[in-house]
Amino acid sequence: MVSQTELADLTAVELVAGYRSRELSPVDVTESVLARIEAREPSLHALYEYDAASARSAAKESEARWHAGEPLGPIDGVPLTLKENIATRGTPVPLGTAATALSPAVADAPAAARVRESGAVLLAKTTMPDYGMLTSGLSSFHEASRNPWDLSRTPGGSSAGAAAAAAAGYGPLHVGTDIGGSIRLPAGWCGLVGLKPSFGRVPVDPPFLGRVAGPLTRTVADTALLMGVLSAPDARDHLSLPPAALHWTALEGSLRGLRVGLHLDPGVGLPVSPDILSAVTAAAQVFEAAGAVVEPVDPFLTRELLDGLDVFWRVRAWSDLLALPEDRRARVLPYIATWASGGAAASGVDTYRGFTCIDRMSVAALHATAAYDLVLSPTCAVSAPPFDHASPTDDPQRPFEHIPFTVPYNMSGQPAVSLNCGYTSDGQPIGLQLAAPRFADVELLRAAAAYEQLRPQQHAWPVS
Repeated sequence: MVSQTELADLTAVELVAGYRSRELSPVDVTESVLARIEAREPSLHALYEYDAASARSAAKESEARWHAGEPLGPIDGVPLTLKENIATRGTPVPLGTAATALSPAVADAPAAARVRESGAVLLAKTTMPDYGMLTSGLSSFHEASRNPWDLSRTPGGSSAGAAAAAAAGYGPLHVGTDIGGSIRLPAGWCGLVGLKPSFGRVPVDPPFLGRVAGPLTRTVADTALLMGVLSAPDARDHLSLPPAALHWTALEGSLRGLRVGLHLDPGVGLPVSPDILSAVTAAAQVFEAAGAVVEPVDPFLTRELLDGLDVFWRVRAWSDLLALPEDRRARVLPYIATWASGGAAASGVDTYRGFTCIDRMSVAALHATAAYDLVLSPTCAVSAPPFDHASPTDDPQRPFEHIPFTVPYNMSGQPAVSLNCGYTSDGQPIGLQLAAPRFADVELLRAAAAYEQLRPQQHAWPVS
């Protein structure tokens, strides 16, 4: 018999099986998760627009459907959160910043629509930093989120609250977004599975180059289950991939015979810490012992490409800030305002050259990884910094030194997933990133699931 407290830590796959057999109740599970939230949220600050009454109502409706044998979809009755920038009808979308006018969203964004249609129990939205442009939960609108593994540290970002909620057991399913590492980086720092799908695999609104939505969960199987829901088509995303009947949950497979690249030096950015280098190297040895052929991958990102992307993103951000009334612009997080102001002096030529770095980075990533079924790397070179730092450097003039392993795959459109591969000497999770060829999302998750079964013993999830 599962205790009320333990219900909050069951996986989505376990919950759905329990609902189907009537051994578990969506109402009981939701109450367990709500109790977890009430206990942990005062210290984690992971949620926005938390609505316990609405969650209880949705759980009761789900229970009635399961009793009638008519669930709406694969995640009916499963507690879930959505990142704050994924619009839900009737809820303002502040984008993590106090500068946003708080107008209720007129419609659900694609990811929100899909999970509602599947009957998920939406608990809350999750916090993010100003405009999603930080690897932390530092925000001018939300209280800074904390990492459940160490409350003095950030959970990462920009899917900050989503990662904190997942690691703390606020239900098994959480949806984030990622344009440079914003799912994978917090997943790595919180010991989670975080998938950046192939570009266009999950429809988003509004679409933008490199931007994706995807799951943060505790297991690969839960990520696969949620992807089967999120990847349904939505006409609002004109950049999305054609609909495809993918067998997301067919995760049985072997690592034997896979061609695996080991990428330990990105060519630019922060040096990889010894603990992380050791853990990722050990993970590669696990792949090799399981029959994969592992070869080193040379650095392929350059200072010119990373800095050029920075220029383009600064100009984009500065353009957005200039469109705000002066009083609202003054409310933007100072770090973001300082960073964005660097775009004010960029010429048209500078901006165009920065924009071309997206394609050049894409070509470099695709060329460097073309020979492999998978490329392994650290998710990030360093562990989570303090909760009140914007990034590991905490320097708006050096904002992207921590993303060289993640951002190339946003630009190239390749799927990439982070999952835990060990712990630092002070007990912090270490993210291993697996990247695959474009559109090979299911094959990527199959390899991640195989490694998940072979990796070292995992520490217990943090409980306080």
